[in-house]
Amino acid sequence: MRCNTRWSRIVVMAATLLILVLVNWAIWQKEHHLAKGEVIYLELAPVDPRSLMQGDYMALNFALGNRIQQALGPRAFAEGGPEARDGSVIVRLDGQRIAYFQRLDDGQATLADDERRLRYRLRHGSVQFATNAFFFQEGHAERYESARYGEFRLNDRGDLLLVALYDEALHRLGEMVR
Repeated sequence: MRCNTRWSRIVVMAATLLILVLVNWAIWQKEHHLAKGEVIYLELAPVDPRSLMQGDYMALNFALGNRIQQALGPRAFAEGGPEARDGSVIVRLDGQRIAYFQRLDDGQATLADDERRLRYRLRHGSVQFATNAFFFQEGHAERYESARYGEFRLNDRGDLLLVALYDEALHRLGEMVR
């Protein structure tokens, strides 16, 4: 009986160590993505004003997502269509690093110098990049009301991480003015 208890402790300790290693690896990957990822901006699209500010977050919708929905066509969003689907889109970056829809990715084309491949997720009839919400400190909603762009970090696989929101002139929002 004593041997079983000892092995149980060893298994628990090994599992705990494995979990800690995996969690820290995931954190390191996200930190690396934020530090080394390429900066791009996605234009925000209007959302239902009733859901623009809910509590301590802003619901996000992106103009690029709307263009992807148009390119996919109504069949992709019809009743009985796929509930979840992943894909890639090719965007062109302008001089300010704002991304504009070029085409859906068919996996065949070589990218031009000003083009990037972004991964998206289709969930419940909505195209999503990284997140569909931006969380902020309670009571700071007015700092983000003029948001027109989301700043993202893009990695080599086409994954995006949302960093901040910017106004029409690409000024970062949310920082305190001193």
